[in-house]
Order: sequence, then C-alpha cells, then structure tokens
Amino acid sequence: METTSQSQERGILVGVCRDPRQRSFEKESLKELEELASSAGAKVMEVFLQERAELDPSYLVGKGKLEEIQNAVVRWQADLVIFDEDLTMAQLRNLEEFLAIKVMDRSELILDIFTQRAHSREGKLQVELAQLEYLLPRLTGRGLLLSRLGGGTGTRGPGETKLEVDRRTIRVRLSRIKKDLLRLEQRRELQRRKRQCVPIPMVSLVGYTNAGKSTLFNLLTHEETYVSRRMFATLDPLVRKTTFDSGQEVLLSDTVGFIRKLPHTLVAAFHATLEETLEADLILHVIDVSHPNHLVLRRAVYEVLDEIGLEDTPILECYNKIDLLNQIPLVRSSHDRVFASARTGEGVSGLMGRIECLINQDYREVHLTIPFDRGDVVSQLRERARIRVQEYREDGIHLEASLPVADLGRYQQFID
Repeated sequence: METTSQSQERGILVGVCRDPRQRSFEKESLKELEELASSAGAKVMEVFLQERAELDPSYLVGKGKLEEIQNAVVRWQADLVIFDEDLTMAQLRNLEEFLAIKVMDRSELILDIFTQRAHSREGKLQVELAQLEYLLPRLTGRGLLLSRLGGGTGTRGPGETKLEVDRRTIRVRLSRIKKDLLRLEQRRELQRRKRQCVPIPMVSLVGYTNAGKSTLFNLLTHEETYVSRRMFATLDPLVRKTTFDSGQEVLLSDTVGFIRKLPHTLVAAFHATLEETLEADLILHVIDVSHPNHLVLRRAVYEVLDEIGLEDTPILECYNKIDLLNQIPLVRSSHDRVFASARTGEGVSGLMGRIECLINQDYREVHLTIPFDRGDVVSQLRERARIRVQEYREDGIHLEASLPVADLGRYQQFID
C-alpha cells in the first residue's frame, strides 16, 4: 500500500455525462478511475455520475449534486474527492472551500501514480516535468491546494512541498529539467547508434494498461521484470534482446501502458518511452481479450499511436489472456492478429513465428563475397543489412546477411 498514513485514504469519485449516448463510456471511465485511485493507494467509498449537458463553470457539477457529494464526504469520513474531468484552477479552489476536503482531478491522480512508479533518473525527470507543466497555470489563488503537507494521494512530487513556490521558480526548474533530459536524450541517441552498427530488428510492445505487456515481455525475453496488476506498473523504457529458434536476434521494447483521457503533458513528457516505439520495425499491440470492452480500449491505443505519428509502422495485434475466456474466440489468428496467453504460454510459439515473418517480410537472406579493397561496401552493409556471419577467406570477405529487398539490385554483383 503506497500511502503516507497508517490507514488507507477514503475517496469519493465524481463523473459527468454530457451526452446520454455516452453513458456507458462514462461509466467505464469511472470504473477505470476507481482502479487508478486504488493504484494510488486510496479506497473508493462511493461513486457519483451526474448527467448534465453543460459543465458548471464554478463547481463542474450542479449545486444539488454537490450537496450529495458533501453528505457522502461526511458519511464516509472521506479524505479526498476525485473528479473524472480536468478541473480549472477556480473549480479546484471553489470545490475545496465548499467541501473542506482535498480535491483533485483525473490528470493530477495519474501524475501522482507516475510519481510513485518512476524509478530511473530519466523517468523521474519526465514525471516532474509533467507535474510542473500541470501546476504552472494553476498557481494563482490556489490557496489550500498549495498547503498539502499532510501526505497521501496527490501530495507527492514537486510543487506541494513548498508553500512559497511561484511561477519564476517553476520556470527555472522547468528549464533545468529540459536541459537534463536533453543530455540524457543525447546519451540515448549514442546508444541507439551503437545498436544500429549491428542492425537488429526492434519490436515495441504497446497496449492499454494492464493488458499483460510486461508478462508477455518477460516470457519472450526470459526476464524477471516487475509485473503488477496495478495501473502504470511500467514507466521506464526497457529494451532486451531475445532469439528466435532460427537463431535470429530481435530487440523487444516494453513501454508505458496507454489509457483514455491521458493528460497531453504526459504524452509529451514521456517522449523517451515513446521514442523506442518510433524506432521500431514492428509494433506488437497487446490487447486483453478478456476485457468486456477490449475493442474500445484497442481503439484508444490507436488514437495515441496516431498522435505520436506511427500510422505507417507495421502492427501485429496479440489478443492476450485467452486463458480467461469461457470459450475459444470465433476469430482465428491471421497475418496481423494472434491469440495467445502470456500466463500459460498458449499460442506464444505462433506469436514468435508471426513476429519473425513480419520483421523479415521486406528482407532476403543472401550470401555475399566482398573484395578486400571494397571496405566501403562492407561499411554500407553494416548500416543497411542485418549481418549474422562475417568471415575472411582467400577470395574476399564473406557475409551471411538479411538484405532489404530494395537493396538487392544495388549489391547484386556481390551476391553469390
């Protein structure tokens, strides 16, 4: 339990449905908010959903619903109220004054969880950057919001630890964080270039949070990385090498789980995690097929992928957790869809075979003999091909490599 008090915090959740046709979506969003609250260390006591065409500019919800929430706060002796919508600075101030309790919105809750989960220096800097960018426009008149020194959900990270924090201090800190992140990005770029000197295909795992990405990542790489049912268990980018039965090597990258209503500051801040996805030869989209609304969650992931510019990268869908289904899916595996269970291993061999096929679909296995005086050709091939064997013989340098189909003509004279 990740709380700063001896007993678990009690929370009240509040959502607003502006369109009756979106009622099921909002209910699902509130259920997700409950999981987020639990991941942050709070226990949800009651949930409110108000149907209202227009949001109240002062309190988000109507006065009648606000009094119901106030009664629930007293009834459950709640410690905080969490809204499923982003709140303005004025709404935050008004709500805390009316309810006399800590109030936060979905974005601040997610930021709080990210603060708990980030472990690497880069991950912590990315979280702090997102928190400060969230806090900066909400400084003026924040009052009670800046005096959260008692601990608990929503009190972690920068901003809340100093009563005298101001815009200038935050802007100076933002500048320093961005410089530090730039240096780390340059270091990571050097590491990427070293990888590219020995080209190994990259497969990036993406998916909605709790889809089972980390479990599948561990199975494919024989690793023991942290796996948890809590949301956002994986924040820091993780890259490991694995080998197919054929002997071909591939790099697998595990990324942060996606979520609906993800704050844009986090999408921008977690460039490091998403950068590995941008470099991928193939995206493995892991989907929890046992989730009743898995198609909605699938669409939410594609919306984020489109936002970061991955429309042209090949995607293989892995419908995970088939062991939790009561019946076998009617739709069978195909060239872009595989059904498997990371927990039991069922269907994973077929998944590996499909990955190998897709990353090699634009490559051809060739044997080349390069004259000793054509070292320039060998240098080019190291950048453009996947070289597995390099031997020096009497008649030249012999290479066994996977060559892009587009380059077959360029190096035809050297192909045996």
